[in-house]
Amino acid sequence: MKSLNLYLNCLVLMALFLLAGCQVEPRAIAYGEVNCTRCQMTVSDNRYGAEMVNDKGKPFYFDSAECLAAYLQENPGQADKAAFVLVTDFTRPNELIDARSANFIQSKELPSPMGMFLTAVADRATADKMHQEVGGRLLNWEEAMKAVQNNEKPE
Repeated sequence: MKSLNLYLNCLVLMALFLLAGCQVEPRAIAYGEVNCTRCQMTVSDNRYGAEMVNDKGKPFYFDSAECLAAYLQENPGQADKAAFVLVTDFTRPNELIDARSANFIQSKELPSPMGMFLTAVADRATADKMHQEVGGRLLNWEEAMKAVQNNEKPE
């Protein structure tokens, strides 16, 4: 009887460890070590990285918000399964924020890795101030997605 209890306890513990390892959550981007899911360039600039985590917890890394946006447009099934859609806050390198609530500045003064000049900022007041300093235009996520889809770049 003791061996049966021990066996059952071991099974319960193993199940708990497996469930704990399957959490759906963002992971830190290993800058300089991972490649962009879309363009295969090394994700190296910690002010512009992006990440999508699917409903099973698998992370997909991107070198810029524009690569993330293009990937989601090219793979609508992945967009539907996304548990997290994240971009890096330019003012706080390495910090991922929800792309859907981010503010994007598109300005020639802020070149992004893929040349669409999209820079994400979490705080609206900071985005407004940066926008006043560098010009260009201020976008939300849907507008940034449309700009990528239409290949709109600042003049």
